[in-house]
Amino acid sequence: MRRVVEQWGTIISIEVCDSIDERAIDACVAWFARVDDLFSTWRTDTEIMRIASGALAVDDADADVRSVLERCEQMRLESGGAFDISFGARAGLAPRPGLAALDPSGLVKGWAVARAGDLLHDAGASNFFINAGGDVLTRGHAEGGGGWRLGIRHPWEHDRVAAVLVVSDAGVATSGRYERGDHVVDPRTGAPALGLASVTVVGPDLAVADAYATAAIALGPADGMRWLATRAGYEGMGITDDRAVVLTPGFGRYRVS
Repeated sequence: MRRVVEQWGTIISIEVCDSIDERAIDACVAWFARVDDLFSTWRTDTEIMRIASGALAVDDADADVRSVLERCEQMRLESGGAFDISFGARAGLAPRPGLAALDPSGLVKGWAVARAGDLLHDAGASNFFINAGGDVLTRGHAEGGGGWRLGIRHPWEHDRVAAVLVVSDAGVATSGRYERGDHVVDPRTGAPALGLASVTVVGPDLAVADAYATAAIALGPADGMRWLATRAGYEGMGITDDRAVVLTPGFGRYRVS
């Protein structure tokens, strides 16, 4: 059973190897739309944008919004400020579409995909794969057995992959400067993040992996990959601007090419 939808400005694919009611996939698609209604920074009517503008108090926001904001604050503290969703409010950057005073995008996509996985699991699925523009959730086995095989986007050569992984029961998140260039800013300094073109993180919680990948980009090649290596249960692969590949010690067990 497979479904492909367009949401959040990207393509989301859902593949389920178990026999379940197709309404479970419908529920996932509805959930993705709900997340857009709450968190999109491309619209002015979402709760996150209303909080940013002062039109909505955090205490009056949806419980999911409050939960995400709490997790983002945890990531800010854990990363020493390299992950900071409030940076846009003090950045002084030129206005552009999608730029927001409060932007949890670096965590919320992974969080939303993980919640969709919970919906599938509750419906009886044990073997499935969700890919939302590079944020991937895997559970169980692919058709025919074995782990799920996925390619990591190459930062510069779009007809190639930078690596091929085989993963089961884990989340995989990739953050890259190839999408927004030097608009990726180190929140601690206000300067463009340089040195790492992309970072891929594998770990048990996709929301955390998503935030870790974002933070590592800001921290840079040496500090970012060294910091990732200290995150228990998570492994990372960085590709530097000069095309070197840097791995945390345990990443090799996922990489097949």
